[in-house]
Amino acid sequence: MELVISLAIGIVFGSGIWLILRPRSFQVLSGLMLMSYAVNLFIFIMGRLWVDAPPLTPAGTTPNPAVLADPLPQALVLTAIVIGFATTALYLVVMIGSRGLTGTDHVDGKEPEL
Repeated sequence: MELVISLAIGIVFGSGIWLILRPRSFQVLSGLMLMSYAVNLFIFIMGRLWVDAPPLTPAGTTPNPAVLADPLPQALVLTAIVIGFATTALYLVVMIGSRGLTGTDHVDGKEPEL
């Protein structure tokens, strides 16, 4: 299971890097989003993969860390999702403003010469 998740994270992150290297602003924005999703998955998986394990101690029992899922990566990923959404909205506003000022959506501001 860990191998499948690791390969999936690597493919998503690699796709994000490939999109960042593209000349259009929307592709760069999509690449940044894919990279943030890959990092969120990585942080989430660092808390180990558990099936049917509660993240918190049930009431009336003594805590045993060996059978509980770690809630810290879950909280970090939730925070990262909110921050990622805000930065994506900011990038989108800057991208639309740049498109309005330059008339093109190329990252360097110039249309390619054919």
